[in-house]
Amino acid sequence: MNDFSRRGLKMFALIVVNYGSSRLLAKNLAGLELSELGGRIVIVDNFTTEKERGEVQRLASAENWMVVALDSNRGFGAAVNEGSHVAFEAGVEAIAVLNPDAHIDSSNLLHLVSAVLDDTDLMAAPVIRTSEGRIWFDGMELYGNSGRVASERRPVPPSGPHEPWISGACFAISRSLWEQVGGFDEDYFLYWEDVDLSRRVVESGGHLAVLKNVGAVHDAGGTQTRIGGVGTKSETYYFYNIRNRLIYAAKHLDGSQLRRWIYATPRVSYEILLGGGRRQLLYSVVPLRAYVRGIVDGHRMLLDIRKRSRLLAHPLIPR
Repeated sequence: MNDFSRRGLKMFALIVVNYGSSRLLAKNLAGLELSELGGRIVIVDNFTTEKERGEVQRLASAENWMVVALDSNRGFGAAVNEGSHVAFEAGVEAIAVLNPDAHIDSSNLLHLVSAVLDDTDLMAAPVIRTSEGRIWFDGMELYGNSGRVASERRPVPPSGPHEPWISGACFAISRSLWEQVGGFDEDYFLYWEDVDLSRRVVESGGHLAVLKNVGAVHDAGGTQTRIGGVGTKSETYYFYNIRNRLIYAAKHLDGSQLRRWIYATPRVSYEILLGGGRRQLLYSVVPLRAYVRGIVDGHRMLLDIRKRSRLLAHPLIPR
């Protein structure tokens, strides 16, 4: 019987990606006991320092976590893929993914995992609130005309057709569905990989759901250094959100829709900056630097991805 096995119970793994956040692991995961539920916690540690690696190993030993230690920072999606591979090799039938700055209790986690074990074509998420009780996620929409993302609760949502997506901060999915869609696309590194995964789940015949009776807590940004002030975001957040919107467009759009996204890029990217407030622009060049870098690198990757897709569609035949 392997480490995950519990007689009479279906097995699952809770995968948490760490990057210099052992303090958050101690805060949000310590004492979360899953063995009697058929589960196990898998920490995938993207390397930062030897000291941090040692702290993760110490916590794992005390809490009976499994650690997948990576030699470098391979990004969120790649780390989850590594963790899922280890978990599936051990025989689990479903995985749940949780950010290190998020918390879910065992009862809510079991309800979340049970939903995808009962319906293996389902990718499910809980309603996620901040520690103050504000709703952080209860469903999000991607708007096809512009590449904007917005909650259904937004007073004036963007116009045009839209499709739902599930946040990567906390979700569950069956092994069969995960393997069918191929896990996360590692080109994104950080952000938008969940939007991409959600689309591929639906395209493969699966479906998405936010379970209104299941809850989790997330204080977003705990793993990153903010530019300054309450409500601001990190340069990492701005850069990858701006860049990866264009990666998504390159992978999933064509024709007039792709051109609309490219045309809207300067404005939509500026709106991403405004998510951290206007005041930050008065005392730091970092948001504007991320704005320029994100657009430039996004266009570079868009062209590269489109070139690769054309070569795959029309491979050169050696003469």
